[in-house]
Amino acid sequence: MCSVRAAIPLTPPRRRDRISGLPRARPSSSDGDAYAVCYDRKAMVFKLLSRKSAPPPAPAAIPVGMRIYAVGDIHGCDLLLDQLLQRIDADNAARGPATSQLIFLGDLVDRGPASAQVVERLIALREQRPDTRFLLGNHEEIFLRAIENDARILPLFCRIGGRETGLSYGIPEDVYNAAGYAELAALLREAVPEHHIAFLKSFEDMIVIGDYAFVHAGVRPGRALDHQRTSDLRWIRDEFLDFRGQFDKLIVHGHTITSDVESLPNRIGLDTGAYASGILSAMGFERDERWVLQAGPEA
Repeated sequence: MCSVRAAIPLTPPRRRDRISGLPRARPSSSDGDAYAVCYDRKAMVFKLLSRKSAPPPAPAAIPVGMRIYAVGDIHGCDLLLDQLLQRIDADNAARGPATSQLIFLGDLVDRGPASAQVVERLIALREQRPDTRFLLGNHEEIFLRAIENDARILPLFCRIGGRETGLSYGIPEDVYNAAGYAELAALLREAVPEHHIAFLKSFEDMIVIGDYAFVHAGVRPGRALDHQRTSDLRWIRDEFLDFRGQFDKLIVHGHTITSDVESLPNRIGLDTGAYASGILSAMGFERDERWVLQAGPEA
């Protein structure tokens, strides 16, 4: 028997009927049970209605005074990169004073026609803006390992757009096509400048600013951000994409192509498949605001 019911008499005082004025019949024990249950339910509803609802969570934000621009996967699309950087510069100027910073989410190379030119352009950008930050994507990882003649990686490099990267560094097409894997590694070592290799090797795996964590591919659910595996940060897909719970931070990532920027309660995807769609995407962040910038024929 619940405590609420115990506090209520099972034979409440007799009341007069509103119409006849005669005393009402006393309830039986079964009537008392019904009375107690009804009262219990009303008390529960009252408590639920009177309880203050929890305030909605505060929107994700970055520190006051900062403005961040995160750029999705470029994949050798140098013309789109130049167009997007111009739009970022114009947007930054229009929004007034702030400490602005660019973050590139990785996959600068492969698939598109101008990987070497993209890398050179971004080396120059970091010289102009030393606070620009870069995340190492899975394609940079494969590229660096191919240059080092990793026999397990070279076939994969060729399958995922490495041919276009090699040609962009000046390897003749007929030479590339005729080369075996060991020969290809030697060709890459000869063609790729040392300062490009050093630049790519300097890239980070995760950047945390305010309520956001920027990574290339995603994070593994159930694992704290400071205990994530490098392989997951560069390669994870379904386990991360299908997760509907909350992470330690709002995750901003590339790696998985979507038709448009994907903004969900726990993650934001910025890879709009520039090499295939012709659309290169970025997102701006300031305080608790976010906005999208794009480069492309209709952007």
